[in-house]
Amino acid sequence: MAGGQQTVKLPGGLVAWLEQQGRALPSSSAPLAGGCIADTRRLSWSDGWTAILKEDHRAPEDQFAAEAEGLRALAQAQALRIPEVYAHGRRFLLLEDLPPAPRSKDYWSTCGQRLALQHQQRSPQFGFAIATYCGATRQCNDWQEDGHHFFASCRLLDLGQRCHQRGLCNAGDLSKLERLCQRLPELVPKQDACLLHGDLWSGNLHTDQHGQPALIDPACYYGWPEAELAMTKLFGGFAPAFYAAYEEASGIDRQWQERSDIYNLYHLLNHALLFAGGYVSQAHSVIERYH
Repeated sequence: MAGGQQTVKLPGGLVAWLEQQGRALPSSSAPLAGGCIADTRRLSWSDGWTAILKEDHRAPEDQFAAEAEGLRALAQAQALRIPEVYAHGRRFLLLEDLPPAPRSKDYWSTCGQRLALQHQQRSPQFGFAIATYCGATRQCNDWQEDGHHFFASCRLLDLGQRCHQRGLCNAGDLSKLERLCQRLPELVPKQDACLLHGDLWSGNLHTDQHGQPALIDPACYYGWPEAELAMTKLFGGFAPAFYAAYEEASGIDRQWQERSDIYNLYHLLNHALLFAGGYVSQAHSVIERYH
């Protein structure tokens, strides 16, 4: 095998892929900070080529395949910069390395404009061709024609029931969540099913080698664009120029922020399921407000 003795431990499927590509084994590996679900490393080769390797030996069989499919869908939208998928297996994903550069002066406005362009990719139904993962949580993406029913059944109630099974909420809380879901048509306006990143917080907004915005770690599905914007507000928010550019490019209802807590209840339930802690009380507070 080219490259001599292996110095970097790699998944067997990746070693086989490298052999098929006629590429030597990497000469070095460096861990990257930020991943709370998968172990992430930058692999480097002696010829200067680099790639990003994500590994998780506990990952469900379809998790990395789902991430790869989401990245391809986002790339096909030709909006924001998306890393190319090189290879994936049951326990790994190999991606194009986008070495970050300082943000360009128009970074945030460009990000808003291009996200609006991404959201022009639409579907007659809500959902996705396969189940995807928001963090380590498998998302039900069964196709549905009604957006309110999709958000209720495949997002809020699905996670609410899982939280109940884990003892994070009681039967009364679940009943209140069900009543909230019944109110969704009066709380949330009808919206087209748009291609969403699905987990768009600052940690998944990257910068490419030209200082332009890029997306990583998707949890893709076709859903409400207001829900995508709401997620950007959950952990600190993006710069004002992002929202101004998005609103101008998309023509979205400027009152979307008033509904952010309803959309973000899904992510609070997910974080309660994954991490418990204060997310449980935050989710409970939203349910109490809207049920």
